[in-house]
Amino acid sequence: MDREFLTDLFADFGPVTLRRMFSGYGISADGTNFALALRAGLYFRADEETIPRFEAEGCGPFQYQTRAKTVTVNSYWQLPARLFDDAEELAVWARSALGAAQRAALRKRPRKRPAAPKSKTPVKKAAAKKAAGKKTPAPKPSTKPSSASKKRV
Repeated sequence: MDREFLTDLFADFGPVTLRRMFSGYGISADGTNFALALRAGLYFRADEETIPRFEAEGCGPFQYQTRAKTVTVNSYWQLPARLFDDAEELAVWARSALGAAQRAALRKRPRKRPAAPKSKTPVKKAAAKKAAGKKTPAPKPSTKPSSASKKRV
């Protein structure tokens, strides 16, 4: 699938951004990636709400082969082939895929912690602590008797 074909395919959906990715393109709208166009086909983002529609059409999740095993990516499902000829229904599926991608992004976002209150203590205080922390060692008592303490006979 080339850029021009994909741009025409999503015309009823609205403007999309295509970025080179792997062996094809990542397709996004409003900064959210919701589809993959790869050599193997067109895959839309899916979640627990939209997967039953893909299953009803007999479609499966995106899969690729490594040297050791087949990896299944359950968050992207292959688009039914019949939708390539129905731009209006493809736009409906694309909006559902965008919704699934936005829901996934909301679940991923880390919760913000409240900012710690800033200390009003001046920075110089830390330097003063360092200076106060340095102490000179007390002189050790001598084991030699002093000349004054020697008794003269």
